[in-house]
Amino acid sequence: MEKLFAYGSLQNEDIQKDLFGRILEGTPETLIGYVVKEIQIEEEFGLVHYPIITETNRPEDTINGMVYSISLQELRQTDLYEGLHYKRVEVHLQSDQKAWAYSAAI
Repeated sequence: MEKLFAYGSLQNEDIQKDLFGRILEGTPETLIGYVVKEIQIEEEFGLVHYPIITETNRPEDTINGMVYSISLQELRQTDLYEGLHYKRVEVHLQSDQKAWAYSAAI
């Protein structure tokens, strides 16, 4: 199983049902040394703002989210869901476990 740290829309149960066909069971978790910023993505009906994590390496910068256990196939589905504007990065969580998260692809 893969660990996924979610801080935005992937925590939404409707999105989980659409993407994975199930609601994920998660554990609250904190990502240290990152902040949430915003990116603009042009979509069919105009510009849309989405959250994006940015590494700061400052221990006082934290992001609260959820960590989920998902299969490798579900992780690949998540890559497709996040699209070209996001890239998957490995992060270290406050609990000292490693997980995947999505950051800006730039």
